[in-house]
Amino acid sequence: MHIVQPSGGTPTRTIPSVRHLPIGFFGSVMSLSGLSLAWRLASKASGANVAVSSAIGILSLAVFAVLALCYMAKLLRYPDLVHQEFSHPIIGNFFGTVGISILLLSSVISAYSTAAQLVVWIIGVVVTLVLSATMISRLLDGNGAPTNVVPAWLIAGVGSLDIVVTGAGFTSAWAHEINLLAAGIGSVSAVVCFILIFSRLVHHEPLAAGMRPSKLILVAPFAVGFIAYVNLVHKVDMFASLLFYFGLFLFVIISYRLFRKPTPFSPNWWAIGFPMAALSNAALMYSSATGGLALYVIAMLLLFLLTAAIFVLSIQTLRTRLMISRP
Repeated sequence: MHIVQPSGGTPTRTIPSVRHLPIGFFGSVMSLSGLSLAWRLASKASGANVAVSSAIGILSLAVFAVLALCYMAKLLRYPDLVHQEFSHPIIGNFFGTVGISILLLSSVISAYSTAAQLVVWIIGVVVTLVLSATMISRLLDGNGAPTNVVPAWLIAGVGSLDIVVTGAGFTSAWAHEINLLAAGIGSVSAVVCFILIFSRLVHHEPLAAGMRPSKLILVAPFAVGFIAYVNLVHKVDMFASLLFYFGLFLFVIISYRLFRKPTPFSPNWWAIGFPMAALSNAALMYSSATGGLALYVIAMLLLFLLTAAIFVLSIQTLRTRLMISRP
């Protein structure tokens, strides 16, 4: 937000320009969509009102529409800035959030129209696979600086896994093959990138303060991987349990370190939303399949934390973007 001091001495608020809209804001759509799907699962597991899920789902669709229009305006008015973002070794990875948002919205739409869900899912598949191929291809260019190895690298792999998360319900042969393709790309690339990122975090300097919230992305491959695997094999077996529990283990460690000394709010904080949403959905699925009071409490606690986190992120974002200037 920029404040202009007119000749009369009274400060006035300028309208935020699309020039400053970061691509990472699409993480808010991922977070809201994941929250909607988590409440949908909760309505089945605990009898929660499905209207909560519906309302959040409609909000996620509205936010995506606004962001898509604004970023399209940025592309038309400031193409050089968008090109700089896309070419950036770190920021460029966040373009994958667009494809993931579309995929998750296809699941949100499934409550209203299966035909529309399929169309949106196909669009999400194309966008996600193209962006995943582009980002992974860049890594093969070589000469990558260790400081550029960041958790955002995982977005390409997680995006491919989200194809399976959102499309496993389609029973046609061609959809099944696409899901297998996406599972192969997503699982292998996520494992490779996770190892590289973990090594960088251990052997090199810590992430910059503004990028610390993105550490929670490390949870996403295991939570999303759990959901994708269960959707493919249609059961919760030992391997699925291992994925879920390691994701939960990482969440406890990283969230404790992250919130013990939180950094000032910035759009980068939206990086925590989707990993938390993925883990919450995974916990609800695991609790439903396995049973037991302890697992149910864990699932409900994660849903509460997710809801609270997204509420706070939304309020902070509105305060930052729509702050009323004082004379």
